[in-house]
Amino acid sequence: MRHFYLDFILTAIALMVAAWWGYSHSGMGGMISALSITAILAVMEISLSFDNAVVNASVLKNWDKFWKMIFLTVGILIAVFGMRLVFPIVIVAVTADLGMMEVVNLALNDPKEYSAKLLEHHAEISAFGSMFLLLVFLNFLFDEKEVRWFNWLESRLVKIGQVKTMSVFVALAILMFSLTWVTDVQAPAVLIAGIWGVLIYLGVQIVSSMLESSGTGTATGSAILKGGIAGFLYLEVLDASFSFDGVIGAFAITNDVIIIMLGLAIGAMFVRSMTIFLVEKGTLDEFIYLEHGAHYAIGALAIIMLLSMKFHVPELVTGLIGIAFIGWALLASLKHRKHEAKNIIT
Repeated sequence: MRHFYLDFILTAIALMVAAWWGYSHSGMGGMISALSITAILAVMEISLSFDNAVVNASVLKNWDKFWKMIFLTVGILIAVFGMRLVFPIVIVAVTADLGMMEVVNLALNDPKEYSAKLLEHHAEISAFGSMFLLLVFLNFLFDEKEVRWFNWLESRLVKIGQVKTMSVFVALAILMFSLTWVTDVQAPAVLIAGIWGVLIYLGVQIVSSMLESSGTGTATGSAILKGGIAGFLYLEVLDASFSFDGVIGAFAITNDVIIIMLGLAIGAMFVRSMTIFLVEKGTLDEFIYLEHGAHYAIGALAIIMLLSMKFHVPELVTGLIGIAFIGWALLASLKHRKHEAKNIIT
């Protein structure tokens, strides 16, 4: 529980702020409503982002204490205020051709209009986030791995993945196909947003390779990869891609941007601490298919985000699919451990 002490303290503070915000606007009824919605959003964020925590842990497990601390301090500030509050405001400002202060005023005083303007550009947001997440999934799928969950499938995909540009080719092909789900007016913006998702992913990989090559020796280059600016950027963009789904889904529950930020912030903090917990407990080594399950969940989320450009996909379905993959991976890992234990005994 020591991993989550700070989260409980910050959760209590966030709930007090939510209670004050609700009471100051609508009295006791508003306070109860604000507390309830904040709690619902927090649970939703945690359920949607558990696979994010597992993938984060797979990257973070080899980092040193300094970069883990940066991830938990600077990273959480970016996750809470940057991605859950500032970034949606920036999206509305850019797409609606409004000033930042105008959008802030709109979010605080006319949340319905703010929500409507943000949801108008749901397709572009989904295209950007889905492309980044899809590349995370595809590169994991095509990569040569010591452990394979679905050996019959993954062994064949590894051969296909020997073509270095295969993951980008597949992602762009899926993006082009998804353009048939949007109107002709939306298509150019969706295409540009999706390409930006691909470029951001590739950009992080390029920065990582450049830092590795600039290291004075193998140890230095390895240390940078295992805990440096490139890895930090990768995790932050990954978190951003996950947060799009949560932010958009939150507006289906409430239009109050302050309550949305507080609820999602609570969830984001617990996800960060969950990441550190998984790393320090060695959970990924103990449950060998957990990382696989998380990446398959990421692939499913990427496809769902693309589908959401045309079809309404309830957040409950998105969350349950992620939980299903994680649960399946846990059961498969336990079965593997029992099988290995029997082999040792015999």
